[in-house]
Amino acid sequence: MSLATILGVLFGFGLFCLSVILSTDNYLLFLKGESFIMVVGGTLAAAFISFEPRYVVSALRSMVAILFNHEVSRSILTHEVGRVIRWGYIIQKNGLPGLEADAQKVRRQDRFLSYGLDLVVTGYTGTEVREILANTVENTFQRQVVPAEILRNMGGTAPAFGMIGTLVGLIIMFDSMGSNPGSMGAGLAVALTATLYGLLSARLLFLPAASKVKQREELIRYRNYLLAEGLALLAERKSPRYIQDRMNSYLDPSIHFSIDRVRIKE
Repeated sequence: MSLATILGVLFGFGLFCLSVILSTDNYLLFLKGESFIMVVGGTLAAAFISFEPRYVVSALRSMVAILFNHEVSRSILTHEVGRVIRWGYIIQKNGLPGLEADAQKVRRQDRFLSYGLDLVVTGYTGTEVREILANTVENTFQRQVVPAEILRNMGGTAPAFGMIGTLVGLIIMFDSMGSNPGSMGAGLAVALTATLYGLLSARLLFLPAASKVKQREELIRYRNYLLAEGLALLAERKSPRYIQDRMNSYLDPSIHFSIDRVRIKE
C-alpha cells in the first residue's frame, strides 16, 4: 500500500470533517443525497459521453491503483544500470547468444526490455536502437497518460456540476418563496452542498489522482529512456565502465551505480 497517498486522503477529508464537527452539532446538514447524485452522477455521465468507455473505466481503476506502491521507484533506476552493465560483461565474454540466453526471464516480465533486446540481438546499430526505442517510449507514454487526462477532465467537470446543483437548489428556493417560505432552507442547503461536493471531489480526488497517475507514467518513461540508452550502448559494444558512466549521467549522483562497489555476476 502507498502509505503517503492513503494518509494524504485521510488527512484531507479528516480536516474537512473536523472543521464540520467544530462548527456545528447537526452533521446531517452536509449529507445531501441529491447533491451527491448531481455532482458524481453528472461527472461520470459527462466522462462517458466525452471518452470511450474503456478509457473511463481505466481512469477509475487508476484512482484505486494510486493507493498501492508503484513498481517503478527511484531506487530501481540504479538496479537497471547494474543489469545493463552485467549484460555488457556477458556480451564481452559470450557475445550476443550469451545475452539472449541470460535475458529469457526478463523477456517474460518486461515487454519493453524484451523488444529492446530483440533489436540488439538482431544487429541494429546503436543509433537505430536509440531512435526506435525513443519512438516506442513516447508513443507508449501518450497512450498511458490518457487515464490521467480523463481524471483531470473530471476534476474540471465536477465543480461545474456543483454549480448546476446550486442553480437547481436556488430555483427550488425561489419557487417556494411565495407558496411555502418555510421550505426555502431545504433548497438553499441543496444549492450549497452541491457546490461543496463539486469542489471537494475535484480538489481531493480527481485532480490529485490525475497528477499522481501522470507522475508515475513519467517515471516509467524516464526509466525506459535510461534502458534505451543502455541497450543502444550494448548494440555499440561499449565497455561496461563506459556504460556505467553514460547511464549514470541520467541519474542523481546519490543513486549512481558503481562497478567498484558492487560485484557484477557475469
